[in-house]
Amino acid sequence: MKIVGVGAGPNLLTQEAISAIHNAGIIFGSKRAIELAKEHIRCEAHEITDYTLRSLPENAVVLSTGDPMLSGLGKYAKEGDEIIPGISSLQLACARLRLDVESLAVITAHSRDIEAVKKRLLMELRNGKNVFLLPDSSFGVNELAGFLKSEGLQRQISVCERLGYPDERIVTGTTENPPYAESDMYCVVISNL
Repeated sequence: MKIVGVGAGPNLLTQEAISAIHNAGIIFGSKRAIELAKEHIRCEAHEITDYTLRSLPENAVVLSTGDPMLSGLGKYAKEGDEIIPGISSLQLACARLRLDVESLAVITAHSRDIEAVKKRLLMELRNGKNVFLLPDSSFGVNELAGFLKSEGLQRQISVCERLGYPDERIVTGTTENPPYAESDMYCVVISNL
């Protein structure tokens, strides 16, 4: 099986990803992943229903939005599966905000234990790191800003929405005056003021 990153938005496929998609015998992916790769698909493409990938054939090419190893399908790869990286929202956010990736701690709140996420967030911020956060519906920008304020942390908060799409939007505020997200497809960067 190949797990192929299709990028965070349109026109972000690498040549390696395009080649894997062109040569695929059967493709699986989310509706969004298939849409991002559709011009390169030359075989049957099926929407994924089982994100653990257990039921898919060994010769499948599985499309993963962004990069498979950033909160993507790469975590389900088995020994011998090939993972082809993609351009992630992390890379785009760093480029747009001119942040060095090395300055960031990466935290995923999506479908995670929010108390554990909060602990890690505090640790990273108190250790001087900036944080790239993939939020959860229960821990979005307002909850994040409220939590940071309650811990006495004043930070800059940037909401990066629909990165790579024509309607990309980046808005920066603070814990006192947080930005807001207009869609559910966004990430957050927390940095020092």
